[in-house]
Amino acid sequence: MLNSLKKTLAVSALVLASAASVLPSQAGAQQVTLDTYVAARTGRSVVARATAYSSHAAQTDSTPNITATGTRTRPGVIALSRDLLRIFPYGSRVTIQDLSGRYNLGGRVFIVEDTMAARKVGSVDIWMPSYGEAIRFGARSVRITAVR
Repeated sequence: MLNSLKKTLAVSALVLASAASVLPSQAGAQQVTLDTYVAARTGRSVVARATAYSSHAAQTDSTPNITATGTRTRPGVIALSRDLLRIFPYGSRVTIQDLSGRYNLGGRVFIVEDTMAARKVGSVDIWMPSYGEAIRFGARSVRITAVR
């Protein structure tokens, strides 16, 4: 029993350390805590404003095909505002439900790999393959739920 508990604690420490390694380490930046990790892994849910973006130069920074975590943009990638990154840290897998029911996200699982501009609060940005799709998506209220 004691060995099992030690192994569980060791694995938890490794997971926290690996999650912290992908987060920015600048002063004032969010830090991964055990509470943050647990919240993101227990089906936590929030309502947020959703928009969409593509790798179009007008919608991104100087590296339009690279996310904040260093991966390439692709279907299933989302960007969160910095306040939501405290709840769903980089690498979190989430589902998104359109609360208006007009847009079917098909129960897909998205992965948090990007962040939005610092001025954005309570927002999620869903990557789309084309600028036209992103514009047609518009802005809407969604429910973001962590996948266990």
